[in-house]
Amino acid sequence: MNFIKKFCLIVPTVLLVACHDDLDQTPIDPDSFTETNVFANTTEAKGALAKLYASLALTGQQGPAGQPDITGIDEGTSQYSRMLFSLNELTTDNAVVGWGDPGLPDLHAMSWGASNDFTTAMYFRLGQEVSFCNSFIDNAQSLGSNEEVEAFIAEARFLRAFAYYNLIDLYADVEFTTEVSTTLPEQRSREDIFAFIETELLEIQDLLAEGGANEYGRVDRVAAWALLSKLYLNAEVWTGQDRYTDAITFSQQVINSNYSINTNDENGDGSAYDELFKADNDSNGAQNEFIFVLNFDGNSSRTYGGTTFLVHASRGGSMDAAAAGINGGWEGLRTTKALVNKFDDAVTNTEDGDPIAWADGRAMFYTDGQNLEINTISNTFTDGYAITKFTNVDSEGNPGVDEGGDFVDTDLPVIRLAEIYLNYAEAVLRGGAGGDTQTAATYINELRERAYGNENGNITSSDLDLDFILDERARELYWEGQRRTDLIRFGDFTTGSYLWPFKGGAQSGTSVGDFRNLFPLPSNVLLINTNLTQNPGY
Repeated sequence: MNFIKKFCLIVPTVLLVACHDDLDQTPIDPDSFTETNVFANTTEAKGALAKLYASLALTGQQGPAGQPDITGIDEGTSQYSRMLFSLNELTTDNAVVGWGDPGLPDLHAMSWGASNDFTTAMYFRLGQEVSFCNSFIDNAQSLGSNEEVEAFIAEARFLRAFAYYNLIDLYADVEFTTEVSTTLPEQRSREDIFAFIETELLEIQDLLAEGGANEYGRVDRVAAWALLSKLYLNAEVWTGQDRYTDAITFSQQVINSNYSINTNDENGDGSAYDELFKADNDSNGAQNEFIFVLNFDGNSSRTYGGTTFLVHASRGGSMDAAAAGINGGWEGLRTTKALVNKFDDAVTNTEDGDPIAWADGRAMFYTDGQNLEINTISNTFTDGYAITKFTNVDSEGNPGVDEGGDFVDTDLPVIRLAEIYLNYAEAVLRGGAGGDTQTAATYINELRERAYGNENGNITSSDLDLDFILDERARELYWEGQRRTDLIRFGDFTTGSYLWPFKGGAQSGTSVGDFRNLFPLPSNVLLINTNLTQNPGY
């Protein structure tokens, strides 16, 4: 049973307090029901739990548009994973877009300010998720103590911890509350909230369902371990304390669980990588790799964010939209040569020198009529190679269920096992105890054999260093919302040590101030909550 697809469209929103009509962007106050009705029994509470998941996948109470959760920004743009792409991919070497939406051109140019629509909307989206989770936890406790209710609450605590993980990654010191309250929350340090996330995940791990035992789309205890792996990997940047040994410990727990790397090449194209991003990735074998996933369906859970955004926005030029299972491209997203050059096994067209194929099946670039070099970031779709990674066709080539071709079925992995393999390898190379480079190389080769369809891309442990890991993360995880966080951890996001086209607004790239490692707290939030101090530089 697909939990989110079944429940998310019929569930009323849980109580959110401290909304302000005078904000330019603000979560909508959803006081349209009573908690007594919603939490009358465990069946009703399960429906409310679905809203916590749906708040990350969808944008409001009426399908793709109408009754939005957040106002002041286009509703489709306000969807969590679409904004994560904007903040963690468009700001990096992985993606460019020429659209002129207010605040959007500033992201790749790294010139955003405290009133940027995208950084502001993401803050509200994550803050709203925290509020929803706090309300659910408070109200679910009225159902009494039983195993099912405790599991529901543990899932809500995971989702709250996940929201705070994003908040400290993007903004560092933020408002913090675990209660439903009408008082303005205090600002807590990144270190304090890091400790809260860690404690929460350790406490709930045994309250969550065993690995793979929950309904598809709902988290289990392996998700808690995986988020701890990610948390500890970033601990030195976020808290100043090395936690790489802990990253190895929890990465290994995830790796030893019942999740597995998908090796099912369902469409027989020589690589099982593309199955991860097809319309049937909830059933073609890819689902066994997905530890935390956002569910989408072209009929029953529609949004202009999510994979609908990734599939439509990445098509244009001479690309065949119908072959991607959609009715047309939005002619937006492309990539820079910095990502293309991470794949060094291209077969070259001798007439014009353009790469036309790669042995590494993860190099999913469309080059026909596209320019590798980007002379200016404009709305000219042919400037920059296009990406075909996400598609709305299944492994047999059939389009998604929306007959109009507007909305996409493909689910979006937020955490998948391949990332945890890479976390393990990086933590080993950074000096964490309890792991070894030979095991790390074995994990990396499992990913590369999947990508190549053979052992031609295999490496030895002597090939492993941190530069290789950063590039391998780019090859494996591009456009999955990871890149900015990775570049910061490696000291490359703002500095001149690594440049990409139009970094800092310069065609060849330039360094920017280190304060850009964080996004600003929204200026309108600072006007309302005087407990807050703005991040330096803004």
